[in-house]
Amino acid sequence: MLAPRTQNKPGTAIALKLMAVFMFMVMAAMIKAATQNVPAGQAVFFRSLFAMPIIIAWIWNTGEVREALTPKNLTGHIWRGLFGTTAMALTFAGLALLPLPEVTAIGYATPMFTVILAAMMLGERVRLFRISAVALGLVGVMIVIWPRLSVDPGAAGTAGTIGALMVLGASILRALVQIHIRTLVKTEHTAAIVFYFSLTATVLSLFSLPFGWIIPSRLDLMLLIGAGLIGGVAQILVTSSFRFGAASMLAPFDYASLIFAALIGYVIFSELPTSATVIGASLVVLGGAIILWRERQLGGGRNRARAVTDPKG
Repeated sequence: MLAPRTQNKPGTAIALKLMAVFMFMVMAAMIKAATQNVPAGQAVFFRSLFAMPIIIAWIWNTGEVREALTPKNLTGHIWRGLFGTTAMALTFAGLALLPLPEVTAIGYATPMFTVILAAMMLGERVRLFRISAVALGLVGVMIVIWPRLSVDPGAAGTAGTIGALMVLGASILRALVQIHIRTLVKTEHTAAIVFYFSLTATVLSLFSLPFGWIIPSRLDLMLLIGAGLIGGVAQILVTSSFRFGAASMLAPFDYASLIFAALIGYVIFSELPTSATVIGASLVVLGGAIILWRERQLGGGRNRARAVTDPKG
């Protein structure tokens, strides 16, 4: 009889998840530095391409090559790739314009939009409890982005507004990806979902070539390649963490990214979170935590979908 693929080791699961979250923040910092000079679409290409060898090696090691290469819903993978790649490009563009903690805080809106889209597209019943949590989280998001929407006219103010709207748009698209994954996990293996996203993101990012790719400097090239490799390792770590602990238990540790973002932002970019970011992020985290608690009560396919996490932007 085959040995079970999952084990109940909460400590190992949490350690893997926190390592993954930290590495995603390091990756985001590298992308932020590189996109000061390199277009976002080109950054998506390097992020996706250089994650591929890591992901392929992981799939080979787990013995899931057949499952990864034989999708049952290729069209679904393509749509998932289109939504996810666009979300990644918008996030990378936003990183070039906004402080790292602010981008991270706005990104926490994804669970709120997921609840809204699940009601609209999947027909899920959303009762007053979750509606209240979503409203709380969206108020927090508005607090974070409001200074960007109400600044005095000027180049810096306009760039900040565009950046905030880009990251907000990316959050909506990532929510759409989560809804799509809830459908994919019914027929598709995790290895196939991870592999085909990296593949489609690499291919789709090439369509941004006419919009101004450049020959990157040596430093930017190292940052882009490093971001791809680190992102690939982080994706494996976060996926592996679900072998040792339930998705509902691990989901709250995503919020550690705000701590890591604040530390990295301060040390590398001399960025300090504004009071609006801190207050708004606190409300978003609270709303998200309530939603996660409710999702845990509902369980089922949501946990399986959450286990197939998106590569962070």
